[in-house]
Amino acid sequence: MTTAANVNDITQPFRLVDGITPVAGRPGRPRRRPESAFGDKAYDSRTVRGELRQRRILPVISRKGAPNIKGLGRLRYVVEQTFALLHQFKRLSVRWERRVELHNAFLALSCSIVCWRRLKKARS
Repeated sequence: MTTAANVNDITQPFRLVDGITPVAGRPGRPRRRPESAFGDKAYDSRTVRGELRQRRILPVISRKGAPNIKGLGRLRYVVEQTFALLHQFKRLSVRWERRVELHNAFLALSCSIVCWRRLKKARS
């Protein structure tokens, strides 16, 4: 989801979870929501945890002031690595486009380039 720069992240998890499209693959009804949601300490609040539980999603969120959840860093590495790969395209590290459609188009193009490079590297 693309938001303005001054929008607080804590307001977005519900829109993000509700916007998940059905994921096909296995026989039967496609899944519409994840089993669990991972988050860092910025998302630690009773509201977020309660809303996720109402949607039957297990919140795996580090608590403020407590040690980090063991193994969560390994899962967060995938997210951080993705950001690092996308930030090699300077146009995405800072959003300059006023129109969301343009930014999303550049994002899709850069994801395609990253995947293409990975596939090319794997074949050689």
